[in-house]
Amino acid sequence: MNITEVRIRLVKSDEGKLKGVASITIDDCFVVHDVKIIEGAEDYFIAMPSKKTPTGEFKDIVHPLNTETRENLRSIVLAEFEKAKQQAAQQAV
Repeated sequence: MNITEVRIRLVKSDEGKLKGVASITIDDCFVVHDVKIIEGAEDYFIAMPSKKTPTGEFKDIVHPLNTETRENLRSIVLAEFEKAKQQAAQQAV
């Protein structure tokens, strides 16, 4: 599996923990939208797209099946997120 494109939309508000949303293209043929970039206590992490069940809990719609894939996805998305933050900071100057 190759992640061939990552698009980041930064969240403008500084109030919440949600800092961005990513769309990921896999092998130039499959897209996953709404991967959330969230600020945790020590670092950023990603949350996969989910839906709310009738009981009020959230279930992932898509997710990696193993740790290696999850870490690969996390590192690529967060690297692109850092680039987007730097570009936004440069444009604000």
